[in-house]
Amino acid sequence: MNFKSLVFKFKSFVVECKRVFRVTKKPSNEEFKTIVKASGLGMIIIGLIGFIISMIKQLFF
Repeated sequence: MNFKSLVFKFKSFVVECKRVFRVTKKPSNEEFKTIVKASGLGMIIIGLIGFIISMIKQLFF
């Protein structure tokens, strides 16, 4: 890879980042709370599944 190719890729990345920042918006307080609840619930479910698998493994092996 040459220097011009790296510069072009970097400039393209910066342009993409600017475009994404223009499109995105700050979530409202209600949206944020909903996202936090959904993420927390997902983490709890995944943790419980891992815990159950770990307990089954200890019981049978």
